[in-house]
Amino acid sequence: MGYRRRSRACAATIAASGALALVPAERAPAAFGDRVLREGSSGRHVRVLQRWLTLTGFATRVDGEFGRRTRLALRRYEREHGMKVDGILSRMQARGLRRRALAARGAAPSAAPAAPAAVAGAAAVLAPDGRTALAPAAAPPQVHAAIAAGNRIVDKPYRYGGGHGSFEDSGYDCSGAVSYALHGAGLLRIPRDSTGLTTFGAEGAGRWITIYANAGHAYAVIAGLRLDTSGSGGKGPRWHRELRSGKGYVVRHPLGL
Repeated sequence: MGYRRRSRACAATIAASGALALVPAERAPAAFGDRVLREGSSGRHVRVLQRWLTLTGFATRVDGEFGRRTRLALRRYEREHGMKVDGILSRMQARGLRRRALAARGAAPSAAPAAPAAVAGAAAVLAPDGRTALAPAAAPPQVHAAIAAGNRIVDKPYRYGGGHGSFEDSGYDCSGAVSYALHGAGLLRIPRDSTGLTTFGAEGAGRWITIYANAGHAYAVIAGLRLDTSGSGGKGPRWHRELRSGKGYVVRHPLGL
């Protein structure tokens, strides 16, 4: 082989090697947040989005398909955190969601470790602050989400009709508080009054969530803790260890829970 032919061969080899060197970078798997996610998206990143929304209290089905339910959960997340409410996950939102999901899982780095997001066993307990609840690790995602929603309104005052014009309100009445928890779990699309809750879901007590309702009052028992606006401790939505008699109430539960 002559000098020129050898030079051309070497150049071709170098060029081919350079092209091959670019392939891994071009084919490297994208990280969550590298692309915008919207209704119609699908795949691994959508599954991550759904898991993290559910973990932070905005439950949705984890199936890798960005459908209507996931869009509504994302819109609730955006509204809760003061973002533009359009149901589209931007790169900046993805970073914030990741940070909140890690914090909810008790994995956020900080000088003082955060309270655990869940406790062992199958029963919820009051957190050390005596106000918020800790979900049981054995509970389904919807139960974690319902408890997280209840925690978000425990400092709200009692207000008749509160939580019915909109899920997000300055105060809540009994059925408004129950509706908010169910909505946070992805189980209720619009608020119901106490009479409306008498036809919610299926008859009887549930394994994880039970609703007690009649024409005058409503409350929920979620993983063993009662979310109610009446009882000891003042007025407004709050968690109670003590249960109350269900006499005179229609007892209902979400299907499967």
